[in-house]
Amino acid sequence: MTPNPPRMPALFVGHGTPMNAIGQNGFTRAWRELGAALPRPRAILSVSAHWYVHGTFVTANARPPTIHDFAGFPQPLFEVRYDAPGEPALAASLVEMLGAVPARAATGWGLDHGTWSVLVHLYPAADVPVVQLSIDAAQPPSFHYALGRSLAPLREQGILLLGSGGIVHNLARVDWSGAGPPPSWATEFDAFVRAQVLAGEDAPLVPYAELGASARMSVPTPDHYLPLLYVLGSRQPGEAATIPLTGFDLGSLSMTSVLLGAA
Repeated sequence: MTPNPPRMPALFVGHGTPMNAIGQNGFTRAWRELGAALPRPRAILSVSAHWYVHGTFVTANARPPTIHDFAGFPQPLFEVRYDAPGEPALAASLVEMLGAVPARAATGWGLDHGTWSVLVHLYPAADVPVVQLSIDAAQPPSFHYALGRSLAPLREQGILLLGSGGIVHNLARVDWSGAGPPPSWATEFDAFVRAQVLAGEDAPLVPYAELGASARMSVPTPDHYLPLLYVLGSRQPGEAATIPLTGFDLGSLSMTSVLLGAA
């Protein structure tokens, strides 16, 4: 008999600027160390802030393309390829398991930079199959948290659930010089979220718009925050969380990571 695989962790990563894909800094070194410490998954299901569309879709490509969904960056960034295989069978099973959610398989997308800019450091060999799940922009935060609960059984099947976005992501307040400290509203909200996660108090983080002025400044649009709710939704009763990385990129982009399950 083949033993059941151990439960995989679930990981949320603040991915910061796309330049982290080719950067060598404290954030990217921490990602590489984390990837080396994580158990090897059978596959990765990524929920990226950058596939924020109307509807729930799953990439069904056998070879998902590397999508360079940005402009104005140096040419070496556009030359990055993350040629991980897809897993059409996993995509099909996801469509089936989501049940009442009208999910559809899609081949018109691939791996956007929310996924590959992190995975080039976590799993640089690009030898683990990767499937992306879109974020339905028409749905409230409670929908996304509940969808994370629906995805939790995948962790028992050797699949790493990866959420990629940012607890704080305010592009209008970016400090392009990178010289100044993060603003107080950013550090306040980031610290509040970390404290709630560590205490196992996830419920207050779902209606984030009700959390005051610092939350509204930190989350001016939902796309980068919602991947966190997928990861928290997959938390098992009593499962501890750790914070393997904190900090800010360009002042107003939180790089905080949340890990459920021991690395």
